[in-house]
Amino acid sequence: MADYTVHIVDDEEAVRKSLAFLLSMNGFAVRMHNSATDFLAFAPSISNGCLVTDLRMPDMSGVELLRALQAAHAMLPAIVITGHGDVPMAVEAMRAGALDFIEKPFEDQVLIDAIERAATQIEETHSASDDTAAIQARIRDLTDREQQVLAGVVAGHANKTIAYDLNISPRTVEVHRANVMAKMHAKSLPELVRMALAVKFSPA
Repeated sequence: MADYTVHIVDDEEAVRKSLAFLLSMNGFAVRMHNSATDFLAFAPSISNGCLVTDLRMPDMSGVELLRALQAAHAMLPAIVITGHGDVPMAVEAMRAGALDFIEKPFEDQVLIDAIERAATQIEETHSASDDTAAIQARIRDLTDREQQVLAGVVAGHANKTIAYDLNISPRTVEVHRANVMAKMHAKSLPELVRMALAVKFSPA
């Protein structure tokens, strides 16, 4: 396993210990932090690590933590864990620099895969999948309506909200969204959002 530490930030002790046990059993070096405030004080001393943080915490949200890390020039590859229905906040977290977000409940392998992706970010400034020119070319291939739907997704809006804003049915939004995912070669919603943010997408 690579020489880096996974830092877990969650206010619930049971969750922290469960995640730490899972990752330790899979060969990761782990350090637990019981609040975002505690981690923020510790973060500047981290030289080789990635962050797994809950989105909703009492002292500071995951989004606020990421913004504070950026302000302190102590940002590190971050994965945000979110409850169902928190997707708009999770998109906001990606705008604040998160590499990925994972919706609860999730399979163990989903988190392990996300951490391994984060590890490559420790070594590389950008992955090949974020090739700006290729992403921009794919966006140009989207229809105007598909670009409007993509804009709604990147804004963190639910399908029903996008449907209302565009005066179309939620089912039609689903079809457009599936087409956007296919044309953009995005395997997941976080990957789609990441691509759009990488090129500072705004609809035509």
